[in-house]
Amino acid sequence: MSSSIAFLGTGLMGAPMARHLLDDGHAVTVWNRTRAKAEALTEHGARLADTPGAAVQQAELVITMLEHDNAVATVLFDMGVADAIPEGGCVIDMSSIAPHNARDHAKRLGDRAISHLDAPVSGGPKGAAEANLAIMVGGDPGTFTRCEPFLELLGRPTLVGGHGAGQLAKLCNQIIVAVTIGAVSEALLLAASGGADPAAVRSALAGGFADGPILQSHGGRMLDRNFVPGGPIRMQIKDLDNILTTATNAGIKLPLASAVTDLFRTLGESGGSEYDHSALLLQLEKINGSARVGTAPDQLPDPD
Repeated sequence: MSSSIAFLGTGLMGAPMARHLLDDGHAVTVWNRTRAKAEALTEHGARLADTPGAAVQQAELVITMLEHDNAVATVLFDMGVADAIPEGGCVIDMSSIAPHNARDHAKRLGDRAISHLDAPVSGGPKGAAEANLAIMVGGDPGTFTRCEPFLELLGRPTLVGGHGAGQLAKLCNQIIVAVTIGAVSEALLLAASGGADPAAVRSALAGGFADGPILQSHGGRMLDRNFVPGGPIRMQIKDLDNILTTATNAGIKLPLASAVTDLFRTLGESGGSEYDHSALLLQLEKINGSARVGTAPDQLPDPD
């Protein structure tokens, strides 16, 4: 049965996700801060809204896929969305934000008789395009059951706990991603500096305990020296900052996450904020002087 859905945030990830909902026959109204990104979806049957508040007026379900905490809060509470959603509606925030902010949003929406799930994702643009995202969901089990069929159109949803738990799971994901990018960078740099062929070493590790998506995908980018994002370093730093804040609030220390945060932050502050996060290799090469992985020229994003 077709449902009325508002999709707010149709960028690199959001656009293919909205497409999957349209392809399943749902009535989808889209909004994006950069209008052209939402307008492109009208060719696939989406309705275009001029404001986020207008987008949600008839929506049973509102999905947000926005860049950071402030963007989510601004769209929900400062741009008319929370006031315009019909009573009984539901917001699924698929952005990556801090757990305490997700809990706050759930409470504020609940006070308006609007249900809420925090449901950040992992899998990148490829996972979004293939509807194969890992979807980590926090919220009420009944709300999850009601929304699960929609989430299954986008990937593999798993309820991991109450409000904020989805965002906490995403931070766990980002610890593993960030630290593993650092480990792969160091491994390939060691191989190159020690006299082995780093590409051959990567192939030799395939199928062993060190193998995985980071070694294959990000390791491949490092070997090709392709640092056009992908996932930009500024977003990695945003997630790492949320990780360290959440750890502090929980009274625990995360020394590996702290160390890799410093490396990413230094690279971002020296002009690499828009590089793909696999470009952490560049910071390790800089620390090591003349050490370098491969001979290909660096592929970097065009400066704005």
